[in-house]
Amino acid sequence: MFKKILTVIFFFSALLSFSQELVNYTPVELKRNRDVFQIVDNNKKETTLFISDKEKVKAILLNEKMQITDSISTERPDKKVYTDMIGYNTNNSNARLYWSSSNHKQIFSQLYDFRNRKISINQYTLPFKDEVYLQKFSSKDKFYILSVIKESSIFKLHIFDQDGKYDTKSIDLNTLRFYKKDYTKTSLYGVLEENFLPFESPFSIQNIITENPSSIADGAKKRKCYFNEKEIIITLDTNVDYTQILTINLDSYTIREKVIQKPIIVTQNRSNLNSNSFYFDNKLYQIKSSPDSFAFTIKNLEGDLLKEFNVTPDTPIDFKNSDIYQEGSDFGGKRILENSSQFIRKVNNLYSGISCYHIGENTLVTLGSVSELKQSTGQIALGQFGLVGAIAASAIYYNPTMQSFNSYANRKVVKIECLFDKDNNHIKEELKPLAFDKIRTFFDENTDVSSQTLYKLDSNYYLGYYDNKTKEYIIRKFFD
Repeated sequence: MFKKILTVIFFFSALLSFSQELVNYTPVELKRNRDVFQIVDNNKKETTLFISDKEKVKAILLNEKMQITDSISTERPDKKVYTDMIGYNTNNSNARLYWSSSNHKQIFSQLYDFRNRKISINQYTLPFKDEVYLQKFSSKDKFYILSVIKESSIFKLHIFDQDGKYDTKSIDLNTLRFYKKDYTKTSLYGVLEENFLPFESPFSIQNIITENPSSIADGAKKRKCYFNEKEIIITLDTNVDYTQILTINLDSYTIREKVIQKPIIVTQNRSNLNSNSFYFDNKLYQIKSSPDSFAFTIKNLEGDLLKEFNVTPDTPIDFKNSDIYQEGSDFGGKRILENSSQFIRKVNNLYSGISCYHIGENTLVTLGSVSELKQSTGQIALGQFGLVGAIAASAIYYNPTMQSFNSYANRKVVKIECLFDKDNNHIKEELKPLAFDKIRTFFDENTDVSSQTLYKLDSNYYLGYYDNKTKEYIIRKFFD
């Protein structure tokens, strides 16, 4: 099996050396229980590509021309204990992979040392008895697991450095105030345990990678986090009237809080209010709606208003650059909604959200809402990919770019797209399709695929997938 997969990988590296956008493929028979994942180093223009089955893991080092420069393999960790690959950090050109048990108590790391042709392992047992796992974050230098102490206002960080050394840090938030959606006073734990099922489960925090387009399905989550090598930013929108921003400094392990009020909408029935936010480029984008009103604001992190837009059923949405799109309704397909009244009503009835993405110096803002996920037999729910995403029933792989990808195939979606300059002024121009739009269109039309891998190097996205019908591994190149 590994010889067949390795043949695909060598073909992969040759195909991606072409700069033009075209379809490439090679006939190959792949068996089940296969994983494909990668780590991308944009500074060195290197990619470490991993392939595995139920017995082995092979690491392949690719240069910026996608040529194979080295490879090394080892046994897969005990699959009965270590079910998921959850992250990485790097040491020079060496990659350290982290696997975990389903309850995140058992951690297994593998250091792939290409220069010395060896693989070193470490095993850790985390003290998770009185903690609840929240999220994980990977960087070049460190790998982090974030948890919350039960019934408290204390975050706990489990930290793994480049050398495999393990440490923990506690971040005390007891001086801060936390309230549930009904303004009942609670703890940090109490806010995180609030249940928003069927859309959002207790203790879930959606990880957002702003370098990639985020779907509204991700932007509609009430609890989101944003990671860079200096900070973890957590936004809480569980209360309809404000956004609470918690920033963890990864040098001092201290906390900073901001509470920013959302737009005010006067209504006699507050249960009909819907709101959310998105943190982007040191600004906070917020929306709030009722059945007959929609407000959108851009604020700095001090809460100062930078730009405001209000829409009623009788006023046009003059800050949009697209039609009002609806996808995946009960009648299927896609259609364009005609007026503001339809947009306001549908956004308010579903789970509302925002996403932002840089197009040059400008910012593309998507506003809208989604339904909960509707399971469809035989299809992969792409919107459910996190830092760890399911490729097959028992195949777990790490793919940070795939996290941001969502085909909307199994959701009802209503959205508009808006373009703003760096001074938050609306730009009136026609939008061009993004790479993710092309990829979503592709997956809408091609559902019988597996073993997908998607990552970004410089400004290009590289997509590899196995066509289950034609028995071919195919490579496509996409760009904005």
